[in-house]
Amino acid sequence: MPLFKPKSQVSSSSPVSGDSAAEKLQERLKNIKDKEQEEETARRAFTLGLPYINLTAFPIAPEALVMISQEDARQHQLICFYKTDREAKLATTNPESHAVADFRASFEQAHDLKTELYFISAVSFNFAYKLYAALPKVSKIIQGIEIKEEDLKKYQARLTNFQDLNREIQKVSTSDLLTLVIASAVKSQSSDIHVEAEETDIKIRFRIDGVLIDVATVAKKFWPAVISRLKLISGLKINITDRPQDGRFTIYLTGDKLDVRVSCLPTAFGESVVMRLLRSTSVGLKFEDLGLKSSAYEQLTKQIERPNGLIITTGPTGSGKTTTLYAILNRLNKPETKIITLEDPIEYQLGGINQSQVDYAKDYTFAKGLRSILRQDPDVVMVGEIRDLETAEISIQAALTGHLVISTLHTNDAAGAIPRFLSIGTKPYLLAPAVNAIIGQRLVRKICLKCKKEIVLEPEVFERVKKTLSDLPADKKKEINISDHWSPKFYTGAGCPACQGLGYQGRIGIFEVLLMSPAIEKIILSGQVSEYQMRDLAKQQGMITMAQDGLLKALDGITTVEEVFRVAE
Repeated sequence: MPLFKPKSQVSSSSPVSGDSAAEKLQERLKNIKDKEQEEETARRAFTLGLPYINLTAFPIAPEALVMISQEDARQHQLICFYKTDREAKLATTNPESHAVADFRASFEQAHDLKTELYFISAVSFNFAYKLYAALPKVSKIIQGIEIKEEDLKKYQARLTNFQDLNREIQKVSTSDLLTLVIASAVKSQSSDIHVEAEETDIKIRFRIDGVLIDVATVAKKFWPAVISRLKLISGLKINITDRPQDGRFTIYLTGDKLDVRVSCLPTAFGESVVMRLLRSTSVGLKFEDLGLKSSAYEQLTKQIERPNGLIITTGPTGSGKTTTLYAILNRLNKPETKIITLEDPIEYQLGGINQSQVDYAKDYTFAKGLRSILRQDPDVVMVGEIRDLETAEISIQAALTGHLVISTLHTNDAAGAIPRFLSIGTKPYLLAPAVNAIIGQRLVRKICLKCKKEIVLEPEVFERVKKTLSDLPADKKKEINISDHWSPKFYTGAGCPACQGLGYQGRIGIFEVLLMSPAIEKIILSGQVSEYQMRDLAKQQGMITMAQDGLLKALDGITTVEEVFRVAE
C-alpha cells in the first residue's frame, strides 16, 4: 500500500499565482511559529527522557494509521505512525496523561505488540490527523447475525409464553428458527440455550434464573439442518461430529451487542449444543444492589476500601462470583485508581479498567499474566480464578506488598477457602496476614411481584427454618423476635404471564462474609485447619451463614423458603 507523503515532498510543475505580499508574509510567520513550536517540543522531550519526532516530514503508512481509530486519536491526541509485526510506534502531544498510558497498555494487549511512545507537537499531530481523511472508506462488516429491531419485535410480539414458542417453531424455516429461539431467550432473560438431540426429537431448553426450563421440541428430521446452521454461524467445522468444539457469534441489536458462546458435545443421539448469552449492557450492577444485608454490607465495604489485602469470593459455577467481583470493581473504579484484571475469558467490557485475557495457547497463564500485571503499577488487581499454587502465591505476595487483590476460589462456602489454600501448598504464615475477607455466595430466585401471595409452611419445614435461625447472633435473633409463639409470614409466587408461570422473576445473592481475626489467624498458623473448625469459629464471631441470610430475605418477602433450602443446604 502506498505511503502518505507530506506536502513538502510533492513537487509542482507550475508556480502558484496570485499570492499577495501579505499572504506570503503570513505564511512565513506561520512557518517560523511552527518551527519554534517544534524546537520547544524537542526540548521538553529531552527533559522528559522521551524520543521526539516531527511527523510533517515522516511518511505514515495507512496500515499504521488505522491501528488507532480516528475518534481515539482525537480524544487522546495520539497517532500510530509506524508498525511492524512485532512493534508499533505511537506519538502524542500529551505523554504524561494517565489516559494515554491506559490506552497504550490496552493497545499492547489487544494487538500483542510492543510500543514506543514519542513526543510530538500540536503541529505534527494536526498534520498526521488530517491523513485520516485520505483513508479509503470501508463498509461495515458484520461478523455474525444481525437481528434488526423490527424482526426482533415481530417475533417477540407473537410470544407471550413458551407454548407460543413451541407453536411458532413448527412453522418457521431452519434459518428463522434460530432467530426465533434467540428472540424468545432474550425476551425471557435466559442466560443459556440448550439444544439437545434425543432419540425421537430435539429438545430446546432455557436456563432462566439458574433453572433449566423445557420450552420447545423440534422434529428429529430437522436436526442436520439445525446443527449445520449453528456450526456455520459459530465458525465451527460442519464435518466434525465426534469431537467437542467451541465457537461464538455476535448478534447486533440497537444500542447493544449480544455475544453468543457456542459449545458442541457429541452424545448418543447427536451433538448437544449449549449457547451462553452475554449482553454487554448487563454488567452495570452496583455494589449496593448485590443483596448484601446491613451488617455484611458494612463489613465488606470496609474491606474493599482498604489499600491492600486479599478478598476471595467462593461458590460453585453459576453462583454469581464474577458479578460480585465486577460490582466491587465498579465501586472502586475512580480516576485516581489503577485497576487491571486477568480473566478467562473476559465476559464483559468495563470502562476505565484494563482487562487482560488468559491465553493458554500462547503460554499466557494466570501466573505469568499476574507477574506482568504487577509491573504495570496497579492499585487493584482482579484475578479471575485462583487455580494453582503459583497463582495463589503471587496473589498473596501482591496482597502483602500494597495491592488490593480480589479473586475467586471454587469451594462450597467461605469456611472451605482456607483449607483449600492450604491443601494446594500455600504457606500459612503468608496466608494469614494476606486475607482480608472471604465471601461465600449463592443466587436465589426472587418472587414475582405480580403474583406474590402469602403461604403457610408445612410444620416440618417451619421447624427447619426455626432451627436454622436459632444460631443467629443474639442481636439479630432479638430483631426478628424468635420465640415459642413465633409466627412469621412467608410468601411464594402463584405464577402469571409476567413470569411465564414460574412464580419467580430475577435473582438476588445470599451471602456469608468471613472476616480475618486474631483467632482465625492463630488456627491458620497451626497448619491444621478443617472446614468445620473454620465455620464454627466464624459463627462464634457473629457470621451469618448463607442459609440464614436467605431465610432473612424470605422473611422480607424477597424469596421463598423452598428456594433458599434448594441452593444453600
